[in-house]
Amino acid sequence: MTDTARKVRILVAKPGLDGHDRGAKIIARALRDEGFEVIYTGLHQTPEMIVAAAVQEDVDGIGLSIMSGAHMTLFPAVIELLKKQGAQDVVVFGGGIIPDSDIEPLKGMGVAEIFTPGATTRSIAEWVRTNVSPRS
Repeated sequence: MTDTARKVRILVAKPGLDGHDRGAKIIARALRDEGFEVIYTGLHQTPEMIVAAAVQEDVDGIGLSIMSGAHMTLFPAVIELLKKQGAQDVVVFGGGIIPDSDIEPLKGMGVAEIFTPGATTRSIAEWVRTNVSPRS
């Protein structure tokens, strides 16, 4: 990456009523430490709030942390809202407590990657580096 290239911008969000944000904060800090520009939205974000922030901040990727069990509703809602905003090229990925049986259906809905408990911050950062690039 040259000095003139824009850093990859990642929005890390906690959708829904889940109040556990330690993991999201760890991922946000790890991605920042790896050289990405990171925007953390905080707790209790609606899909509408997440997409509005993503569009306003011109992000390249959105990382959702979902521990509440609502992943089959929240991921598709964010993806659909991105499409409505003309931002379907924003890469959506995430993690949390997501059963293995739900991972392939989520990918079929447009989620690029799911990280389950035990994924290292380094493996997540490497995945982002390989799979998310600055949007044109």
